[in-house]
Amino acid sequence: MKKHTTKLTSKSIEGSGLPSDYKKAIAEYIWNGFDAGASTINIDFSANSIGTLESFSISDNGSGISFDNISDTFGNFMVSLKANSFSETGFVKGKKGKGRYSFSTFCNKATWSTIFKSKEDKFLEYNIQIKKESSQDFETFDRVISKEQKTGTKVIFEGFTEIYGDLLDNEEFEKFLANEFGWFLYLNKERDFKILLNNNPLDYFSVIDDTDEKNIPIGDYNFKVSYIRWKEKIGDKYYYYFLNDEKKQVFRKHTSFNNKAVDFHHSLYIEATYFDNFNATKEDNPTFDFSGKNQTDITFRNLVELLNEFVSEKEKLFIRNSKANELIESYNKNKVFPVFKNNSYDHLRKIDLENVIKELYSVQPKIFQSLTTTQSKTIVGFLNLLLDTDQRESVLTIVENVVKLTDDEREELARTLKRTNLSHINTLIKLLENRFNVVEILKALIFDLEKFTNEREHIQKVIEDNYWLFGEQFHLVSADKNFEILLNNYFAHLEIDNKKPETIDNKEKLKRPDIFISRKSDIPDATNNDLTIEENIIVELKRPSVVIGSEQFQQVERYLRFIIEEERFNSLRRNWKFILVGKKVDDYIIDLYENQKNKGQKYLVQSIRNYEIYAMTWDDLFMLFKIKHKHLIDKLEFKSAVIENLEAKGVNLNKDASDELTRITTNSQLN
Repeated sequence: MKKHTTKLTSKSIEGSGLPSDYKKAIAEYIWNGFDAGASTINIDFSANSIGTLESFSISDNGSGISFDNISDTFGNFMVSLKANSFSETGFVKGKKGKGRYSFSTFCNKATWSTIFKSKEDKFLEYNIQIKKESSQDFETFDRVISKEQKTGTKVIFEGFTEIYGDLLDNEEFEKFLANEFGWFLYLNKERDFKILLNNNPLDYFSVIDDTDEKNIPIGDYNFKVSYIRWKEKIGDKYYYYFLNDEKKQVFRKHTSFNNKAVDFHHSLYIEATYFDNFNATKEDNPTFDFSGKNQTDITFRNLVELLNEFVSEKEKLFIRNSKANELIESYNKNKVFPVFKNNSYDHLRKIDLENVIKELYSVQPKIFQSLTTTQSKTIVGFLNLLLDTDQRESVLTIVENVVKLTDDEREELARTLKRTNLSHINTLIKLLENRFNVVEILKALIFDLEKFTNEREHIQKVIEDNYWLFGEQFHLVSADKNFEILLNNYFAHLEIDNKKPETIDNKEKLKRPDIFISRKSDIPDATNNDLTIEENIIVELKRPSVVIGSEQFQQVERYLRFIIEEERFNSLRRNWKFILVGKKVDDYIIDLYENQKNKGQKYLVQSIRNYEIYAMTWDDLFMLFKIKHKHLIDKLEFKSAVIENLEAKGVNLNKDASDELTRITTNSQLN
């Protein structure tokens, strides 16, 4: 045994800035292991039934502690051989040789059992011991040739004071380790670096929300960039960490992307041989240094500019895909959005408004932060009014009355408004193009291929996928199913929990209506503001060769009677419409029109209480579709652009349709 004495006192060591928290103290020993070239750190501990810590050690497979320079490593306190550190927070850990004294935070004695390789290529083993009561002294003993043919160090802690078993065996401790070492383990994942807790690998990905990697070539150098977005805040500021070829940190710089208060917790690690000879200055001012590169170097300045662009895109993507969606959900929940009608055009208007809000939030979140519900409704309402006019760019004026914008933000918002407008136009054009194409297909089936088209295999299949022809606001309950199946689908649509399928005791239950659609959101009752009415539509489709007359009318009338007689369907709180569609109607149907014309509903052939039957031709349906959509296009400030795009795609609109036709709308016919 050999006793070594430093020139320090125990009090000077205790007052040197040692960690006061046991977790940070333990981290010092882990960093020491990685500093020594370790790839695996083992944290082993055990406790008795009452939680008292019985054993605790930290071991690594690093290079060990050479006995030849023990006086330079353990003999010097504030001067360490370690020139750099892997620390998340900068040049602190491992530099000044005080990490080995951190044990005094939580115990009275630490013993290092280390194996190193001598100059003679022999594996030598010995122990080092420090006691808290005489920390200025350390002892070395048992130097022998090791039976193990590999290097490494194990620190054994004894005489525990401020630490217990449950402090090591809990989520808080693991989370701390993941926050402290997660980035380093991630950067070295291909080298299989790991930290083990009682042989269980530390799950450092538990604190990471997103990662990405990219290479940035500049001149003769390739910079490997690793981006990490953390689940929680890791500090008041966020940094670019610049690492040399040995993954040692040589410099760090604020990213400046932490001023939008949107929980964008990020770090970037940049590795390159460029930093092997990098000597950072205290300030980003020009200096004459012929010994190496610093932050005034043109390559470094170009790198930082490209990093800023990369992080900016990551931030916008995070805000748009995460925080902006949360904002929209909150607005829907708190009814911040204005009320939109339940039709295709208003649906697109709401999507456009949501997209604009998302984009504005991505550029400058402060616009929508710290607002009351009333204030949010006001700004969203103004946005909605402006987006539906040719004054879309006036949105910038509203925004600037809420938050101060930089020139770059103002330009980006202007581009955003143009981009979202174009997206809105393209979405609408695509919707209209698809719908006009569907109608053209139906026309071909009914008029051109009459001999080959049948009700169920052709027309039925097209209508099933395109029931919007009969109402935008409805939900498809069933298609070509008998009434018993229809009833169970109906209850499922209404979210009624039936443990076992409902049955119907009626010989008519096997009848199969072609299309059954229902409005899931109820409409107001005109006679009572406190009540709502559910709307249901049953559609009966007829092949082109069938002329709609008394027989077809009676078929649908039997459907009506079935609904009236079925107690689970016949509430007065439900409106039912039955629509017959065929190529032609005969005089019988025309006479029924005359009988019902005083009701003011075109195509109505029967009206009983809350039940109505309509009969119309396919041409009637197609004409209504065309009128409705032309009316929609005529309302748009960019109608000429829509019409031109549709005509370029082969969709032709009658621009000169008569006033009589334009006065007719779908709502006045079927709804």
